[in-house]
Amino acid sequence: MTDRKAQLAANLAQVEERITSACAAAGRKREEVTLIVVTKTYPASDVRMLHELGVRHVAENRDQDAAPKATACADLSLTWHFVGQLQTNKVRSVTSYADVVQSVDRVKLITALSSAAVRAERELGCLIQVALDAESGERGERGGVAPDGIEELAAAVDAAEGLRLEGLMTVAPLAGPFAGRQRAAFDRLMEFATRLRAGHPAATMVSAGMSADLEDAVAAGATHVRVGTAVLGVRPGLG
Repeated sequence: MTDRKAQLAANLAQVEERITSACAAAGRKREEVTLIVVTKTYPASDVRMLHELGVRHVAENRDQDAAPKATACADLSLTWHFVGQLQTNKVRSVTSYADVVQSVDRVKLITALSSAAVRAERELGCLIQVALDAESGERGERGGVAPDGIEELAAAVDAAEGLRLEGLMTVAPLAGPFAGRQRAAFDRLMEFATRLRAGHPAATMVSAGMSADLEDAVAAGATHVRVGTAVLGVRPGLG
């Protein structure tokens, strides 16, 4: 085993232990939580090693990095998640490799994703990104729709050809009433997720929590956690 693969294996084992402990503390089964490894800024060789180590879900946030990496790893059985703020001019490219777009936050983006998915003859999973720091009608600092816009977007995804409504995603906000209160933020997201499922029973996915706060997300009820640094190490500078 190479030094890098051994490092990744050790880091994965630590993250696995954290998730398992968090599930036990919350009275949840380990299989209720899916680990998504955020591989942004890291090479395709790391993705290959992660796959060899059992990882099946990976995430990227920049199309210019993700597209060539997904092509280089096209032979692997991976589910690719796009988690970054997405401009409509990147939609066609993202739709060619992403299985799930977690950052859906406006109707214009839904329209573009639908057109691209139909053209590519693919079905794309969509999560509505909720911004807990956004006022009504606004978007959050890190993307996302204000909570009162969730249902409008859910209805738009449901009505859009080639798209499948999977659930909700959030990033713990840096400002506003939930700044520094990750558990409270994730609890609020779960409230919105419960409401969403009442009208959209198949939208069961809740993506929340990262390296620093995955325990809070698991305790709140998240089904997916997005972990980068704790698995891959401190990211190289983007320069």
